[in-house]
Parts: sequence; structure tokens; C-alpha cells
Amino acid sequence: MIEEVKNSLRVNGSDLDVELQDLIDAAKADLILSGVNKDKVLDTDPLIKRAIILYCKANFGYDDINMAERFQQSYTSLKTHLTLSAEYTVGDSI
Repeated sequence: MIEEVKNSLRVNGSDLDVELQDLIDAAKADLILSGVNKDKVLDTDPLIKRAIILYCKANFGYDDINMAERFQQSYTSLKTHLTLSAEYTVGDSI
């Protein structure tokens, strides 16, 4: 997941890997705290990946505050959709 985040942020090298991993972990924790089932927060799910990337873009430290706000709004909107979907909030039945 970190490589995909780095690509979306246009970051090269590994100098910021710790900070980016912290953002990825925070995004996942925020989704779970908001009501997304922890078993659904998978790096392979396209909507979860998009939410994580948007969260990272919103919180990475853009100089342009308008861009950060737009990414935050997009993340919040996607998170809302995920938390309203039974597919993402209900655990798998055995």
C-alpha cells in the first residue's frame, strides 16, 4: 500500500516512509472508528485503497490549503458511503 500512496503523492525514495505509513495506519483506524468493519479494511479493496489515498493526500501537507480541503471532502464523502453500506459494515457470516 505504501508504494501506491507514494505514487499518488509523487514521492520518491524512502525518506518519508515512516510518515506515510503512519498516515496509512491512521486512515485505516479512522475508517474502523467510523463504522467500517475491520475485516473489510483491506489494501486489496479498490474503495478502501481510494479512501486511504485520499486521506493521505488530505493530510500530507500540501502548500495549497484548497487542495487539502478538496481531498478531505472527497475522503469524508467516500467514508460516509462506506459506513452506510452493509457490505462494509457487517462482518462475514460463517
